[in-house]
Amino acid sequence: MTSSLRRYLLAYAVAAVVFCLCDFVWLTVLAIDFYRAELGSLMLAQPRLIPAVAFYVVYLFGLLVFAIAPALRTRQWQQAMRLSALLGAVAYGTYDLSNLATLHGWSASLTVIDILWGAVASAVAGIAGYAAGRLIKDADA
Repeated sequence: MTSSLRRYLLAYAVAAVVFCLCDFVWLTVLAIDFYRAELGSLMLAQPRLIPAVAFYVVYLFGLLVFAIAPALRTRQWQQAMRLSALLGAVAYGTYDLSNLATLHGWSASLTVIDILWGAVASAVAGIAGYAAGRLIKDADA
């Protein structure tokens, strides 16, 4: 396995763990009451596992390709943070703004908070993935 492949696999894995842990705490502890109040009967008692896993796999691949990998090439953690936050805001914004435009009961406050959360969680995961990827790069240099 090449060092580049190891670097990207490690960056993906670390970003995935960090993002999933952040999202777990957010969705089950910090914001659960907010989401229940905002979504009411739209919210399932238990999330569907397969679509949730598919989201995390695909989204984190996007985070790697569009944010972490470019930052690893330039060796700038700030770029990882900015690009990750931007991707989070765009991805969550696409979802939330579409829902705000088309669904009864989807609030502007839910939209704003969710977009901000997407940006913050993505930035944190992007920085962590970048830092992990740099470990491999530094070891090969």
